[in-house]
Amino acid sequence: MPTIGRLIEQVETDGKRLEIVWDDGIVLKTHLRLNGAWHLYRTGERWRKPNDQMRVAIEVPGWVAVCFNAATIETYREFDPVRHPGFGRLAADLSNATDAETAECVRRMFAYADEACPIAEVLLDQHVARGIGNVYRSEILWACELSPFAEVSSLSLDDCTQVINAATRLLRTNLDRVYLAAGPEALSGLAVYGRNGTRCARCSDTVQVRRVGQFERLLYFCPGCQIRHQPFVEPPLEPPMREMDPHPAATLFNAEMRRRRDSISG
Repeated sequence: MPTIGRLIEQVETDGKRLEIVWDDGIVLKTHLRLNGAWHLYRTGERWRKPNDQMRVAIEVPGWVAVCFNAATIETYREFDPVRHPGFGRLAADLSNATDAETAECVRRMFAYADEACPIAEVLLDQHVARGIGNVYRSEILWACELSPFAEVSSLSLDDCTQVINAATRLLRTNLDRVYLAAGPEALSGLAVYGRNGTRCARCSDTVQVRRVGQFERLLYFCPGCQIRHQPFVEPPLEPPMREMDPHPAATLFNAEMRRRRDSISG
C-alpha cells in the first residue's frame, strides 16, 4: 500500500470495478459484485455497516472512504520496465539518504543513459533517486525554474546537484505533512501541483497541466518562469504559396488567360 503522504491522482470506474491510483504508481483495485459498496464518511461519523464488513479504509484529514464486502481486493504497481533488476540497483531514498548517497544520486542523474529523456521523467526513475513521486517532481522543477521537458543531457553537474538538493530539502521538510486531503488547506504548501489555471506565485503566468510519459501522469508547471534548458522546437515549415485557390472556376480562368496571352503573342 502507499505510504502516508502520497496523493490520490486518479479514480477510474468500470461497472462495479473501481481502481484508485496513487502518485507513486500503486493501484488499489476493488470489484464490488452484488454486495460490495464504497461509503464516504466524515471523521468520527458512525459507519452504516458493521466494522467486520470493512475491507479497505482510506483516511485523510476530515474524511474516510470505506469499502465494505468487496468480492475482490488487490493492490499492484503500474508496470515499469526500468524496475527490472537488469537496470541495476535502486537508488537511495532522499528522505533519509546520507551525503554519500545523495552525491551518488547526482552522479546517476548526470550520467543518465537515455540522454534525450526529459528531466520530468528522470525524476521518477528510482534508479536515480527514490521518494520523489509525481507531486514532488512538479514542485522540484518549479523550485529550480527548470523546464520539465528539458533533456537530461542538457543539465550540467551543477544543475543536477541543484535538483537533487531541492528534492532532498522538499522531502525532508514534508516528512510529517499529508497531502491526501482535498481542499485549499491541503494545497497551501504546493506551488504548482493541482493549481492549473491559477497564477504562478513567482511570475504571475498561468500554471498549466499535461499528461506526459508512459503512464500519462499529470505534470504541473509554469511556462512563464520554468524556462531553464527549455528545448528548442523548430518552427514548422511554411507550405509553398499557391498562385491561386485550386477551385475549378480558378483553373478555367487561368487556362483562359493563358490562351489569350498565346493569341496576342501569336
